[in-house]
Amino acid sequence: MCWWSSSLDVASRRLRLMAMDEPLQDGTVYNPLATTEIQNPYPTLARLRAQSPIHFSRVTNSWVLSRYRDVDEVLRDHRRFSSDPATRLPSGQSLADAKPNADSYTMLIHDPPDHTRLRALVNKAFTQRSVDRIETRIRHVIDDLLDEIPSPSAFDLMTALAKPLPVLVIAELLGFPATDRSMLCEWSREKINLLEPTADTAIQSRQSARLDAYVRSVVELRRSEPGDDVLSALLIAEQSGDALTIREIENMVRLLLITGNETTASLIGNGVLALLRNPQELQRIREDRDLIPAAIEELLRFEPPIQAGFRGVTEDCDFHGTPFRRGDGVILLLGAANRDPSVFSDPDRLDVTRRERSQISFGRGIHHCIGAPLARLEGRLALEALLQRFSSMHLREENPQFYPGIILRELQSLPISATLGST
Repeated sequence: MCWWSSSLDVASRRLRLMAMDEPLQDGTVYNPLATTEIQNPYPTLARLRAQSPIHFSRVTNSWVLSRYRDVDEVLRDHRRFSSDPATRLPSGQSLADAKPNADSYTMLIHDPPDHTRLRALVNKAFTQRSVDRIETRIRHVIDDLLDEIPSPSAFDLMTALAKPLPVLVIAELLGFPATDRSMLCEWSREKINLLEPTADTAIQSRQSARLDAYVRSVVELRRSEPGDDVLSALLIAEQSGDALTIREIENMVRLLLITGNETTASLIGNGVLALLRNPQELQRIREDRDLIPAAIEELLRFEPPIQAGFRGVTEDCDFHGTPFRRGDGVILLLGAANRDPSVFSDPDRLDVTRRERSQISFGRGIHHCIGAPLARLEGRLALEALLQRFSSMHLREENPQFYPGIILRELQSLPISATLGST
């Protein structure tokens, strides 16, 4: 059994026992690691949103928010709701206290002024203009990956395209050798699990030490041999006296590599699965490729890669009639907010022509996903290439398995069959 599976199986059993002891008048229990929730969390999210939108969960010892307006408000208010785990309950009392390794996720868990300083330096590398410049290169990478598929009649889309594509792209942006893509994909999967509240950080920190050592070696190489890449640009800023240390650079590189990899892989995998389960919507974009950008937004809404975010309450406050106390944990259910019927009509239906485009999958406020333009581009180009290359695609398994987790919703595999030839 894989290390991540063992850790989460233990956590899942513990949460199930706690859930049985949770007395709720409305009968709704938030247990995100239940087997049924891992495969399809949305019916429970809908019940939470309708019956207990500001819900205190004994399973997670946290407030759980599921309405769009509430999630949006908290994401935008970093003063009352902090990303810093230090603001939450001590001693692991709350699952909202994910205890991420601060050396790896500095920008995610810090608020201003540290966040402002770090974000400003990286923003320059991820502008829409800078992302657009690499579109041709991404197209070539996608074509090369699809060329490597031994038999279109039976292959795993996650292994063939969804997982290697973002690794190759972000590694190239950072100045990492493309030949290291396999181990970078493996290591980033290990590292991102440190974000899961159920993670055994002692075990996983040992597992992820290899990535840390690798990043340090590449940083040292780029210090002596700078190139035309993001890492070299960060090092130049450091050498110019900007308030950025070598350690912060290493942390930033790990963060960009990991989050830029796993979330985009999830977008592609979850998106293709949703389309294959809704063939009429797939046919719409086959017939009108101009719908693909709107389809990407709809897929992000319908099956967001990041399902939950965590915040800590920094001061006693009244939140829409519910008293929150300093130190309380708050879980923000992005997957529930994206299907709020007060914002999206017929929200459980995939509609690539949907006019409401206010999906919340990339977050809001100061922690809005810095790689959103790149993720959208990779998702769009991947979908375009699949439609161009294959005249038909079908699921080989009706219910492909998702990794267990609370934050990231990602397929373990996506077995499909396809027929060559564009339509």
